[in-house]
Amino acid sequence: MTQQTKAPLDGVTVLDFSELLPGPFLTQNLLELGATVIKVERPPHGDNARRIAPGLFRSVNRGKQTLMADLKDPEQAAEVWKLAATADIVVEGYRPGVMARLAFDYETLAAANPGVIYVSLTGFGQEGPLAKVPGHDINYLAVAGVLALSGTDPARPDHGAGIPLADLCGAMYGLSSTLAALYQRQRTGRGQFLDVSLTDCAMHWMNPRLGHFDEAGLDSLQAQREDILAKPAYGVFRTADDALISIAALEDHFWDRLARLLELDPQLLALGGHHARVALAAQINAAIAARVVTFEADALLSMLIEADIPASPVVTPAALRSAEHGQRRQLLAAEGNGAFFRYPVAMAGVRGGE
Repeated sequence: MTQQTKAPLDGVTVLDFSELLPGPFLTQNLLELGATVIKVERPPHGDNARRIAPGLFRSVNRGKQTLMADLKDPEQAAEVWKLAATADIVVEGYRPGVMARLAFDYETLAAANPGVIYVSLTGFGQEGPLAKVPGHDINYLAVAGVLALSGTDPARPDHGAGIPLADLCGAMYGLSSTLAALYQRQRTGRGQFLDVSLTDCAMHWMNPRLGHFDEAGLDSLQAQREDILAKPAYGVFRTADDALISIAALEDHFWDRLARLLELDPQLLALGGHHARVALAAQINAAIAARVVTFEADALLSMLIEADIPASPVVTPAALRSAEHGQRRQLLAAEGNGAFFRYPVAMAGVRGGE
């Protein structure tokens, strides 16, 4: 950042009452965009992530100011209230009703601070049949329809994405809505209450699937899962040196190049279009696997990339910090094993943008 260029959220103050992942991830992004974030934690232990997931806590609370305060204590609550009364954004992640009992709810705060943007992140929203029900990522994905489609076992779904999708999805909808509310406040002068349900956000992500299922006439869960998994020339394949590479030759032109490069059965090459290949997806992927395993990974990847075929190595978390993509993109905020990735979009005042 140059002296002349300030970050987009420079001068914005955020009061963060949230714990664990969704709220802290949201406010970490606000911080990386230039906001000042003051994290209010409950004594004696603070954010539960400090004890049950200290690495996660460190990853989403870097650079925040911390204030330990018991909001049930009138004197401590009064000190926090002074901060809330001048904050631009307040973020909390408790179940509905908790902040009202502490007199830190939106209605109470907005009477003193009408410009405040108040973000409540909950599993199931402020109202509805599940509003007061506790939950975690797998529960939100289950209600949103995502979990039923997940995994490869036909007998039952598998929570196998590898990252907490609903938590992060909700955090990012919270971020985008907060930024939109800040922009809207410039015109109206008033803040607003944002009811961010992690389940609702994951359901919004289901729209592309629902549209496809409607168009294809896929009504049963079995047919929908088979359709999702039946992607010819699309998957992870093992090479001769025991490495894994991903290949995604869905479109006709990519498929044609891949089939010729790997010298697949001419009968497969002659298949007329994507829909014809879908019906033989298992056979096609087995044929690709049989050829890929005869190549060394580096040599095959070079050939695939040279032929303009979508292919990439499968990078493990242990190798992620040293992997070429992140290094070349200058994504690491610091060197060493404790480094985390920066806010991913370079812009004026962020990540060295001019």
